[in-house]
Amino acid sequence: MAIAIGMLETLSLPTGVRAADAMVKAAAVELLVSRTICPGKYITIVGGDVGAVRASLQAGQAEAGDLLADKLLLPNVHPSVLPAFHLTGVHDLEEMRAVGAVETFTVASAIVAADAAVKASRVSLLEIRPGVGYGGKGYFVVAGEVSSVQSAIDAGLNTLPPGALVDKVVIPSLHPDLIKTLL
Repeated sequence: MAIAIGMLETLSLPTGVRAADAMVKAAAVELLVSRTICPGKYITIVGGDVGAVRASLQAGQAEAGDLLADKLLLPNVHPSVLPAFHLTGVHDLEEMRAVGAVETFTVASAIVAADAAVKASRVSLLEIRPGVGYGGKGYFVVAGEVSSVQSAIDAGLNTLPPGALVDKVVIPSLHPDLIKTLL
């Protein structure tokens, strides 16, 4: 069974809640995120099999109508992407040789870049932060060997449309106290 991520971003909180409700009622999906991400924007992210996520998105879009700001369907997502929304993909941080992070202007571009990063290289996806308390932007954090982290970040950057990147970093031997503050 192929796993997918679906995301809707609306320009209104009430519309976002209504769309989220329709999404989770329409199909058997896992609700990953459903909340305001900045004043006036609401985001809902679901995961599950491709057909269920597609049906969920269609129901949410119908509810959102003209207040739909952005949407994303990412089929065949890497298995580590869904747990990264809940920080359950974190393992032994002391074994990490390097940490890389990418910040984007949109949540959708951060999710797509994170998926490409973990598909391209042997890294652990530590977190995907979908704009909550972050001005509607998105970022993700990966860790592993220095060369693997650099390859993963490069692969993620290659998915970004022009103007989507805010900043990026790869840091070898990041102090363990700082790793904890990223998450």
